[in-house]
Amino acid sequence: MDQPIAAYENAILAFLNDYAKIKPSEWTQVQNQVIVDRENGHYQLVRVGWHNGQHIHYAVFHFDLIGDKVYIQENRTDLPIVDELVELGITREDILLAFQEELIA
Repeated sequence: MDQPIAAYENAILAFLNDYAKIKPSEWTQVQNQVIVDRENGHYQLVRVGWHNGQHIHYAVFHFDLIGDKVYIQENRTDLPIVDELVELGITREDILLAFQEELIA
């Protein structure tokens, strides 16, 4: 893995591990899990468990490293995560919002 991509991976993991510490206080049966597939460049924060008799399972964040770019596949929050990733050292031009078709077409 070349230098910028390794730095981007470290930034993504720092971001995900930081946010994995946060969950709604009433969700005592729900875990936050950081899922990492380094070989294929996939990184996620997933919530899984039970709350009020319902099974919870969804990706809060999903990032992919494709080439030398960071693709934000999922952001189920209202957080300005592009700004946070830039603060962690990822170049703004290397961040793409994959869920906005016009930006990746």
